[in-house]
This record gives sequence, C-alpha cells and structure tokens, in this order.
Amino acid sequence: MVSANLKPTLKTLLLPSLLIASLALVACNNASTSNEPNAEGTTINTTAQSSSAPEILSAEDKLIANLARYRWTLVTATDESNQPVTSLMDINEQVVLSFSKYQGQNSISYSVGCNTINAAYQLQDNMLMTEDGMSTKMLCDDLNIAENELNEFMQGESQINLADGTPPTLTQVASNNTTLVWRGKMTAQAKYNSKGETIFWAVSAKTTPCADDSTQACLQIKPITYDDQGIKTNEGEWTDFMGSIDGYEHDGKHNEILRLQRHKLKADDASNAEYAYVLDMVIKSSVVN
Repeated sequence: MVSANLKPTLKTLLLPSLLIASLALVACNNASTSNEPNAEGTTINTTAQSSSAPEILSAEDKLIANLARYRWTLVTATDESNQPVTSLMDINEQVVLSFSKYQGQNSISYSVGCNTINAAYQLQDNMLMTEDGMSTKMLCDDLNIAENELNEFMQGESQINLADGTPPTLTQVASNNTTLVWRGKMTAQAKYNSKGETIFWAVSAKTTPCADDSTQACLQIKPITYDDQGIKTNEGEWTDFMGSIDGYEHDGKHNEILRLQRHKLKADDASNAEYAYVLDMVIKSSVVN
C-alpha cells in the first residue's frame, strides 16, 4: 500500500537538467562521505564520526535547529488588509518551505510545486533575513504568478514566530504586513534520527499482485544509478515493492522516476521493515497511454 500524504504536483519534467541539479545537490549533501555499493545497485554513504564536547546553543541556534526538524506547508496567506493572497491560497497545500545547513551556512528553500529556490539566511531576535536566492529553471506555466509572489515575499526581512503544538505552527510577517502561516511536519531525518541515503527508483504505472500475498497490490520498481552528469550508469530489474513511500501518491497513470531518502530502521522497529523510504523529488513523470 502506498502513502498518500502529499499531492503530486510535478507533471512532466525533462530529465537531464533537473537530474543534474538533483545529483549536484546529492553530492553537496554527501560531502566528506565514503560510498559503498549495496545489493540494490545504489550506494550507502558512511560518514566518519567524531566526538566533541557538548555545544552550548544560543536562543537563535535552538530556533534554527527546531525549524530544520520540520518541512513546512502553507496554511494561510493574507495581505496587509487581511485579505487572502489568492495565487498562493489556491495551491496552499503544495507551497512548501524548509530550513537546513550547508557547509556551515544556514539555508532556506521554498517552492510552489515547480522550481525550488534556495537562499542563505540569517536569524536574529526572530527576524529572518534572506539573501537573493538561486532557482532551478523549469517553466511553471500557471504557477508563475504564485512562484513570483512567494519569491518576492521570501526575499529580505520578515518576522517569524514558532508556536509549539501538534503540529507546530510558524507565522511569518513581512515588512509590508503580508502574513504567511505554515504548518510543520517532522522531516524523515528528525523522525528516524538518521541521515538518509539518496537512491533513485523507476516506478511503473502498473501494479501487480504481490508474490508473497496476492491479495495486495505491489508497486513495480527498479533501482537506477546516475553519474554526476546525470547519465544513467546502471539499471536494475523490475521487482515487487510491498512497503510504502512516505509522501508519494501512486495514481496508476504515470511512469515515474523518484529520488528517495532511505533510512535504516532500528532492529526493534514495530514495522519489522529494514528501511523507511521517503519521497524527496519526482524527477520524471510521463503519462501512460
């Protein structure tokens, strides 16, 4: 069975340019790691561990660390007159925001379901200061207006307030009093207390009865590996997948290539599964005629 926690927002993407950007991001995230081949034809990243004295965090550092534990989805967007920002509210469930750290620098990324925009940021006294961002270059068609408005809002300074709860809520107010309210969902890395390894799967539109239990429908998947230029270097065999992919909705109409984060589960995990799989990005999606 397949998890349906996230709307599919990417229709048909051209593979080479997006894949190269995807692989570049993987390479950045996996800097200073060693790679070991595994049975699935992918690579497992093993990072050298070092011990150090406990670090005393400032209030800003604690807030930054807490923000990075969640992936934020837009709940409401209102202008200075408290009127809905229609372009964003019409697609609010696919407008997302995340915080991370790369090479010691705080980084923010956001998207309306097309391009992903990344920018460095600073945080002081709950004032978020975002620098000019870098974006992928896909054509967004009817998402262009929403993307431009979100990008304009995110640039510069905004006041933020994080309210604990289940789920937590992040309120962001720009200097022109436009307000975005975000709902947080814990990231896989925070949930599984581990850094996932990046793998790529092709997923067929068609499902088949599972070999171990014919009463259930299994996804048909095969692992794929690419080099740094986005050129396919290895492709496995189609096989049944009986588990779930967090954040992925299989509609039976598209052949897709997915970038996933795979997390090793503890031996005492109640699911008895070896790994948890989390959707990172839909790299390619094509309609099956």
